[in-house]
Amino acid sequence: MYQRFDDTTSPEQGPPRLRALRQEMADKGFDGFLIPRADAHQGEYVAPADDRLAWLTGFTGSAGFCAALRDVAGVFIDGRYTVQVKAQVALDQFTPVPWPSNKPGPWLKEHLPQTHKMAYDPWLHTSAEVDAITQAGVTLVPSPNLVDRIWHDRPAPPMGKVIAHPLELSGEAHGDKRARLAAGLAEAGHSAAVLTLPDSIAWLLNIRGSDISRNPVPHCFAILHADATVDLFIAAPKLNEIGDHLGADIRIHAPDAFLPALAALKGQVGVDTSSAPAIVSQTITAEVVAIDDPCVLPKACKNPVEIDGTRRAHLRDAQAMVKFLAWLDAQKPGLTEIEVVSALEGFRRDTNALRDISFETIAGAGPHGAIVHYRCTESTNRAVQDGELLLVDSGGQYVDGTTDITRTVVMGTPTREQCECYTLVLQGMIALAMARFPRGVAGRDLDALARAPLWRNGLDFDHGTGHGVGSYLCVHEGPARISRQSEVPLKPGMILSDEPGYYREGAFGIRIENLIVVQEAPPLGDNRDQLSFETLTFVPFDRRLIAVDMLSPLERRWIDAYHAEIAQKLDIQGPARDWLEAATKAL
Repeated sequence: MYQRFDDTTSPEQGPPRLRALRQEMADKGFDGFLIPRADAHQGEYVAPADDRLAWLTGFTGSAGFCAALRDVAGVFIDGRYTVQVKAQVALDQFTPVPWPSNKPGPWLKEHLPQTHKMAYDPWLHTSAEVDAITQAGVTLVPSPNLVDRIWHDRPAPPMGKVIAHPLELSGEAHGDKRARLAAGLAEAGHSAAVLTLPDSIAWLLNIRGSDISRNPVPHCFAILHADATVDLFIAAPKLNEIGDHLGADIRIHAPDAFLPALAALKGQVGVDTSSAPAIVSQTITAEVVAIDDPCVLPKACKNPVEIDGTRRAHLRDAQAMVKFLAWLDAQKPGLTEIEVVSALEGFRRDTNALRDISFETIAGAGPHGAIVHYRCTESTNRAVQDGELLLVDSGGQYVDGTTDITRTVVMGTPTREQCECYTLVLQGMIALAMARFPRGVAGRDLDALARAPLWRNGLDFDHGTGHGVGSYLCVHEGPARISRQSEVPLKPGMILSDEPGYYREGAFGIRIENLIVVQEAPPLGDNRDQLSFETLTFVPFDRRLIAVDMLSPLERRWIDAYHAEIAQKLDIQGPARDWLEAATKAL
């Protein structure tokens, strides 16, 4: 899944707001100010009140930051946003900077005067980020947020209600989770651990929220103590509908009590410096010990109840997808991207189980498919022309699971080149899905499997092959990924995406995505300790785009078996069933 490209740049964005920020910098004696995409919880998705990067620059990508200096403003973006940033920012005022090939520390050192003060909001940057920049010789000064001072109509913070996530869906009571994690803290000699990630707190306490669009998490902070009690810092009205779910071991405090509580902690306090805002470590007067968020790994390793729920959610979601694809196949060229998005979201709502879509639906026709983070709007809305590819990346949030699926289809008759590129991507997806690997292998060790068919033909894609997925939580979840940057060993119960792609700027984009879950590998050979993947997604591929002559016998058998399983699992009647039977016929 990748967030959609949005061209909602306002005439007020860019130069006027940048001038106002520079005036504020000058008034405070600063030579620059850092504006990240992240909020205080370091989330990929932010509430409107925290969308400072988009407000200032117009850039709406889900990762990146701006370094606004007196005479240059660099917008740091990774390879996913090379096209998008050019369309969204005023290029005469903002300079796109490839990242992470350009590190912020050296870049700032080069562009700042020798004697300088670079300001940052310590709520919005982690200690690790601050340390990396200061080690490059840049002087960083904590400051109240300068963007907030000029953002006079800034929206209010979100106040979404919190609900309980019951035991029949979570699979483990929050008291048992707290006891398990607290025992680990006590064994390590830690008196407490500070939790700042909303999905970690939601998982630990078996709650879900609605503060962030598409992500069922509440904005809050927490302190888990070694005696398994928790101090929860959250606006009290959010809890009005939760009843006695939390119990006496969870002490509720207002958000503004968080910093005083940190200052009062004793003993060794665990802080995840890679995700907690820098102000956390700066406020704690006790001994700070850098640890991984204790919730992240247990949350990623889904228990059997969560996996069963996810299976149900995917079958429900697959029925909606098949009905959508059958409808789409009956349309004539000229169907617009917005019509595609509206129709697909309608089929998901028709399940009567959808709580929300899991991210903004991507529907990229023709050249728009090559923009990895494309988002269709009224001004960019494009009709799918005869012979063009349509890339559709979407997902749903259900109380029993989170889904994420991409299918690329053709409108009309494809060219041989389109089929060849599609088949290379499909071969990479199948290679990863079929992988068996020793316990201890990480995502970086498997990433090449999905790229090898493309590499052999001089092609590649500029995003990770897969990300973790939550259980009725965030559609992007750590710590594991299928990526050259991921060193986290894969463990049973981890749900990941398998989504290689290929993008030709100005022409087309192809991505094929299934979700997979790590499992104990069935016995084979000398029965070594190995893991494998179970496929969770059951939606046919576009047969018209498969160049069958490029497939190995093993790949053909895999596709035929996958399609046969789809036809067997999905209980669909009527015209959609006729379409499904044709779509899943053996190659």
